Amino acid sequence: MALIERRDEAGVRVLTLNRPERRNALSIELVDALAVALGEGGEDQGVRAIVLAGRGEAFCAGGDLGGSMGAGGGFLDGHQDRGRYAALMAQIPRLRVPVIAAIHGVAYGGGLGLVAACDLAVADRDARLGTPEIRVGLFPWIILAALQRDVPRKPLMQMILTGEPIEAPRAQALGLINAVSEPSAALEDACVLAERIASASPAVVALGKAAFHRIADQPYEDALAYMHAQLSLNLLTEDAMEGIGAFLQKRAPEWKGR
Repeated sequence: MALIERRDEAGVRVLTLNRPERRNALSIELVDALAVALGEGGEDQGVRAIVLAGRGEAFCAGGDLGGSMGAGGGFLDGHQDRGRYAALMAQIPRLRVPVIAAIHGVAYGGGLGLVAACDLAVADRDARLGTPEIRVGLFPWIILAALQRDVPRKPLMQMILTGEPIEAPRAQALGLINAVSEPSAALEDACVLAERIASASPAVVALGKAAFHRIADQPYEDALAYMHAQLSLNLLTEDAMEGIGAFLQKRAPEWKGR
């Protein structure tokens, strides 16, 4: 059984975590399989957006504490294995294409980290998101790097220190997700959003995503200078020339992806 299921449609690749008997808990094998699948999607020129979902009753229940994500095994091996999850968190923002999380059931711990690392997120209204690590004597160390970029300080600290989950409307109010869907509709809504993105110039989307993440930690004036240079680069692309020409001629653009 494949740990990651793949489906392509209209420029959108849907990657589904397929470990439902464990509520898609993140084993090292699942982390590695997801990293490979994301890498392939980012390199495939026919893919313009990726949707990340989960099979079964949950999006992802977090790290598999019974495996190498937990405290068992040799210390150095375990440390290196958990570093592969950190590498996955870093991989998602670097991908050429946007990644959208489609959340149902629960997104806890490492699963919530995946949500925060994604560019966009849609959740069922009854989905629950949280950092329960404190209840088992842990702290959400790795995922905090992504969560701090999405969630205001005091609400985030409350989530971490209490371990209490929040529901999708609260997650949207905090900026952790983009939209709330009706029950069982998050995947469909995420795919609709992905198709809208896929209709834009893939060259400009890739250029813009990279710049968006590049300036996140830059000083303000450095960010302005960098974005000024990126604007000039954007204007030199064939897709920018095509888009402006199509606008002036009142027709739909035909993207070349360059």
